[in-house]
Amino acid sequence: MSDKQVYDASRIQVLEGLEAVRKRPSMYIGSTDGRGLHHLVYEVVDNSIDEALAGFCTRIDVTINPDGSVTVLDNGRGIPIDPHPVHKKSALEVVMTILHAGGKFDKNTYKVSGGLHGVGVSVVNALSEWLNVEVRRDRKTYFQRYARGAPEHAVEEIGTSEETGTKTTFKPDAKIFETTEFQYDILSNRLRELAFLNRGITISLKDLRTPEGQSDVFSYGGGIVEFVEYLNKKKQPLHEKPIYFERQKDDMIVEIAMQYTNSYAENVYSFANNINTHEGGTHIIGFKSALTRVANDYIKANKLTKEDMKLSGDDVREGLTAIISVKLMEPQFEGQTKTKLGNSDVKGIVDSMVTDGLSEYFEENPKVANIILEKALLAQRAREAAKKARELTRRKSALEVSTLPGKLADCSDKNPAACEIYIVEGDSAGGSAKQGRNRSFQAILPLRGKILNVEKSRLAKILKNNEIVSLITAFGTGVSEDFSLENARYHKIIIMTDADVDGAHIRTLLLTMFFRYMRPLIDAGYVYIAQPPLYRIKKGKADYYVYSDRELESKKKELGDKNLSIQRYKGLGEMNPEQLWETTMNPETRTLLQVTLEDAIHADEIFRILMGDEVEPRRKFIETHAKEVGELDI
Repeated sequence: MSDKQVYDASRIQVLEGLEAVRKRPSMYIGSTDGRGLHHLVYEVVDNSIDEALAGFCTRIDVTINPDGSVTVLDNGRGIPIDPHPVHKKSALEVVMTILHAGGKFDKNTYKVSGGLHGVGVSVVNALSEWLNVEVRRDRKTYFQRYARGAPEHAVEEIGTSEETGTKTTFKPDAKIFETTEFQYDILSNRLRELAFLNRGITISLKDLRTPEGQSDVFSYGGGIVEFVEYLNKKKQPLHEKPIYFERQKDDMIVEIAMQYTNSYAENVYSFANNINTHEGGTHIIGFKSALTRVANDYIKANKLTKEDMKLSGDDVREGLTAIISVKLMEPQFEGQTKTKLGNSDVKGIVDSMVTDGLSEYFEENPKVANIILEKALLAQRAREAAKKARELTRRKSALEVSTLPGKLADCSDKNPAACEIYIVEGDSAGGSAKQGRNRSFQAILPLRGKILNVEKSRLAKILKNNEIVSLITAFGTGVSEDFSLENARYHKIIIMTDADVDGAHIRTLLLTMFFRYMRPLIDAGYVYIAQPPLYRIKKGKADYYVYSDRELESKKKELGDKNLSIQRYKGLGEMNPEQLWETTMNPETRTLLQVTLEDAIHADEIFRILMGDEVEPRRKFIETHAKEVGELDI
């Protein structure tokens, strides 16, 4: 066996000890809410994926157990168990109890690793009530158990095995996490993504918490080509098969798959060593610049238009779904969040790859090239029309109040960080909100009717909708390519609609607009949903407000059912200003839900299902989730 293939205790390098993880868990996993909880599973799975990238693992099985613990089993080489040369104890215990200890810091062990900036399985161990690890290697099976990060006994040999691999079972510590209940859909989305990005690996997920149990097996021989087809399954592609390129240079592998559809939205997702680089980076820059250049060169060479026009990047990417996946030895991520790739050499490689590959594809497939570029030229004309429309919505300066919508009741404070705006459904609720608000920092913008469904329209049409124009003007940010988060006039944008079907529809329409054309507002954490009460209970002179049917029943038992007056609020307009302030607008007593984006790919799919042209996927979605809806007001 060559030196590069050896994987034993000498390969485990320790960077620092495991300290203060339980005291400051958010420093290591981001948060102690549901997001941080699921991150524990990803950390363990990432170790198995690293084995797969090194060529030693073909299967990963993830199981949610009846007691709420999770098991991750792989058929990799198994974590080394021989004594560590420095720490003089089993390498397995070193990996499980010391932060940043592992083989991925040795270039000969793992050439490509997604977990280099990750926190490692040691943090999972520290934040678990208990963790069991079982290692199969060298025809033997080894076992060790930990309690809140501390080993309960030394690594022990418990049997023999002809197989190799690592089996990790852990139960998150309820003393650390706000919730310890794993969501099947969240795990399945990430595991599906990993299976797409790593062609040939099989990843299974089982949920044993209920007798019927959910289960899925993810395995994609087509890799990211199948990923693009999956993302476009509810859309209408302009060409049958995705365009695919792959190039390897030294220890770097670059893969790109792309396909155009008849939609108006752009969906380009980038990954570096399986990590979703939400903020882009050098691989995205190289891809976009080459794509725009090749498109314009083809149009000019083939005289597709008589006009002397040049496509912008937005024109060329309208309706495009693309996956850019880079795997490299030493990724340079900006910040601990690993959301932006910084390797400068990646840009040139991707640029050259797309330039050569796409130029060749267009020459060999002129029919497809013409369809794609005709769509881009239509987008260019629509962009010019939208540019003129946007001029009407632009707010020239913070002092020119005359440009703001007439129905906006603005606040007196001019500090955006201190200001908030309520988007309210209808004039009745708007009137109550205007009277009940704190005028110094709370603005009210009532909407008349439902805004346009932006999922089905180009920007030029969207900007002819009066309600949307009012929103854009009030926010001060501009929209689409003119969007500027720095110009936001409010750092809290609160959607406040009635608790009925119409209110939910308006809320969804607004969220669709934010996601498609003002997404930085969501990314910055500026978008919120108000939580008005559903019921007012009066007993004697005392008033109680409850926010769900379950809470109502609980409150009725607490108060006794006699002499109770219960009012069901059908709409915000039924509340007087004082009640609206007390329950929904007073920062001291209100509850707000912050809109966050956990998974952009999944969010795009949901918006496409709920708001897109295709009826059948929407019908199936409703049938699948109908049982999750409680009492519904229609």
